[in-house]
Amino acid sequence: MEVRLVQLLASFIRVSGDYALARLEFALQHPNAPAPPLIDRPPDASEETLRTRWPDIELQLEQAHDHVKQFAAQSSKQSEDTATGWLRRTVQELDQYARAIRWVLTVTER
Repeated sequence: MEVRLVQLLASFIRVSGDYALARLEFALQHPNAPAPPLIDRPPDASEETLRTRWPDIELQLEQAHDHVKQFAAQSSKQSEDTATGWLRRTVQELDQYARAIRWVLTVTER
């Protein structure tokens, strides 16, 4: 497996732990808002994980991204609290890693 993929997956796994905490903090701060969707944490940085679990994780990340955008549309940027900001930033970071992983997968499949 390509070293870049292992490093990117390891980073994605690390940030997915941050997302779980940000999701919890968001739910505590906004008990009446819909909870952000779960994003499965990849069990390891392996080729097997990429083949079997990655497509589902990408879909979950897309749902989380949509949730953040929808919540942001309902509230103003100036009134963003720390929980919402942390959730937004972790989703953005996960999205960046996911795009990089998808790019490396596309390039290495050729």
